[in-house]
Amino acid sequence: MKIGELSKRTGVSIRMLRYYDAEGLLKSTRTASGYRDYDPDEVKTVERIKLLGSAGMTLATIQQFLPCVRGEGPVFEPCDELRDILREQIHIANQKAAKLAESRKTLEHFLREIER
Repeated sequence: MKIGELSKRTGVSIRMLRYYDAEGLLKSTRTASGYRDYDPDEVKTVERIKLLGSAGMTLATIQQFLPCVRGEGPVFEPCDELRDILREQIHIANQKAAKLAESRKTLEHFLREIER
């Protein structure tokens, strides 16, 4: 499938798909005319990249994690050596949640002061 079709199926821009390809996250071959050609399984790969990204992982982390993704669905069975990455991602998410909670408290304080 050509990159435009992959973009339509996944909702990811062609530009971003090219970037994923250049970073080694996607596998493509080249047609005789030089166009990228993707296996239909790359739709699942893009969906997994999106899922990991939505969980807060950077592309560098996704590059390490993605080769250990197994199965047909969005279920992940991480390689043993990547469990630490998952723990670190959870720690980062917890830190962000704490900062957001603190920001919310500050905003609520400002609102209470204004409403007095």
